[in-house]
Amino acid sequence: MLIQELMEQKKLTKYRLSKNTGIPYTTVSDICNGKVQLEKCTAETVYKVAKELGVSMEKLLESSCEPRCSFELFKSNICHRVKECEDIAFLREVLISDEITLYYERRWYPECFYLLAMTDYLSRLHEIPLCEKYNTMRKGKLEKPVYPSGVIALATVNEDSEIKELSVRRAIPEFLRHNIVEVEVRDVV
Repeated sequence: MLIQELMEQKKLTKYRLSKNTGIPYTTVSDICNGKVQLEKCTAETVYKVAKELGVSMEKLLESSCEPRCSFELFKSNICHRVKECEDIAFLREVLISDEITLYYERRWYPECFYLLAMTDYLSRLHEIPLCEKYNTMRKGKLEKPVYPSGVIALATVNEDSEIKELSVRRAIPEFLRHNIVEVEVRDVV
């Protein structure tokens, strides 16, 4: 059960949860919106939220396991993070948090490989050595190519499979290594 569901059961708004727990509203909002993972919050914050929602800390942490969003949304979120943080800060954040391993352990291979490809791509652009920790994962790839939804739609509407082939030829090598066809990661709005 997610935090929002527990809050609805208790008829609590983010504002009321913030006031009742003494946790800043922005923190509560970030937790509820998935910008901050509850597992990364202090024990005191988890305790206060769990107590207010009437569940154990363990139950709350279990319930906070982020749901898996669509791969298109995931890719978009990563590209936006890169744009907002800038390349080096993004690399640092991903490598310190070890998100790549988290996705790999969950067996969320598209997300794992996409994030790994993004870090490798940005590392190449800035001439930064690759993090050797992920060398084994670099050998992995998805069973079938994953195309951007726009490419699939265009190829379908035009009944032209060459559109997919063209996107493969233009793909960024670090992504293509994992069977992910990605042509542009900077053009996000």
